[in-house]
Amino acid sequence: MHKRFAIEAVMFAIYGQLLVPDRPVEYIIPYSTILELYELKDEQQPLMPDAYEEQHVRAKIEEMIRFFEEPLNRKKIEKALTVPWRKASILVNEHVTFQVIYALDNAQYGDQFDPIETELILSGLTEKVPLITDQIDFIDRVIEAEIPIQVYDIEDFAYALEFDEKMLDVDDR
Repeated sequence: MHKRFAIEAVMFAIYGQLLVPDRPVEYIIPYSTILELYELKDEQQPLMPDAYEEQHVRAKIEEMIRFFEEPLNRKKIEKALTVPWRKASILVNEHVTFQVIYALDNAQYGDQFDPIETELILSGLTEKVPLITDQIDFIDRVIEAEIPIQVYDIEDFAYALEFDEKMLDVDDR
């Protein structure tokens, strides 16, 4: 059985280990986070504190953009963009599948979260999957807002892979 998580596309550029898990993983990626890659590519302000890391992450962002622009991947994504909440399934490697989802920000959490965070939350809630992020303040705001979703810090990714999600599913008891 594969594990499923909602996540932003940029996380793969920063945390390469997400692409080489030791078990099958399916990542739910809101389409808006793929568009964010283009913005980050053109961003003039540093993305990382270290110059070497900055260069590496920018190269990975460009690599991710090329991956999503490959003809077959682009065609699948464009098809998903015709209907809200439709997904495009893209096989990355033997253990990783991306499910690019055409999530729509319905302003449900607009006061506390930006549009990308809202789409990430809604994608996780819709797909009934936990979120993975490196934004501690985002995790704190999700908890503070009492949003009924599991959120993992990126540093706890190995734990998230091991955690039995059935233990969390109170509705099934």
